[in-house]
Amino acid sequence: MDSSELRQLRILAAKSRLGAILGTYHAKSGHPGGSLSAADIFTYLYFKEMNVDPANPGWADRDRFVLSKGHCCPSLYATLALKGYFDWNELTVLRHIGAMLQGHPDMKKTPGVDMSTGSLGQGISAACGMALAAKLDGKDYRTYTLLGDGEVEEGQVWEAAMFASHHKLDNLVVMVDQNGLQIDGTVDEVAGIEPLDKKFESFGFEVIKIDGHDFEQIASALDKAKTVKGKPTAILAATVKGKGVSFMENQVGWHGTAPNKEQYEQATAELKAEIKRLEGEC
Repeated sequence: MDSSELRQLRILAAKSRLGAILGTYHAKSGHPGGSLSAADIFTYLYFKEMNVDPANPGWADRDRFVLSKGHCCPSLYATLALKGYFDWNELTVLRHIGAMLQGHPDMKKTPGVDMSTGSLGQGISAACGMALAAKLDGKDYRTYTLLGDGEVEEGQVWEAAMFASHHKLDNLVVMVDQNGLQIDGTVDEVAGIEPLDKKFESFGFEVIKIDGHDFEQIASALDKAKTVKGKPTAILAATVKGKGVSFMENQVGWHGTAPNKEQYEQATAELKAEIKRLEGEC
């Protein structure tokens, strides 16, 4: 990946964060913190990694993505809009009655959403089903799912992990957004999940640990996952909750709080300044 590609990805990620702030502000509700921490992962998946076609969202041979931590959909929606699945202005009516974009992804209403999610722990199970279906049908599409580190406390996650390992789902990549915070406090305080790498390894996964804001590390991990045979891959991505907005970073209160007008204007100004800086680089 050359410097120009990296810069373009960083610009797209900043725009994804901008869209998440736009949506949650207009909704007066939502989950900006975890949306911002996952923006780089969404950006890389949709603009570099996955074989998808916005003009044909239901294409049978497309790669699949399941947002298991469904409440963090604002930046996923922004990424889908940037990719061309629907108009950017849809973000301004996020969570409004009758709008396409709701507080959790809806596969029946939103182009580009492969699975309706929201109940934590269930998305990874659906992703396992997709990966197994590809195996049974002799298809070569891959399935990706993103979990929150707080979500990993759910028992169903580990049932799905056993299933994935048992069925040797080497076409499945489970990514964990490890921002260290959940609605009630730090993950360590609520229900410590470490050593998470050893847990996934004991369930039969290939495990890769990365900085979830470093596109080169994201690329390297996903490239390595394609070489793994006979078992699924878990990518543990260390991130910052609220990434990209100074007053939101590492603040648990922004898990599920929408910005007011003053906060919206400050966050928007910061992100637009970052976009302008990146666009000005040679």
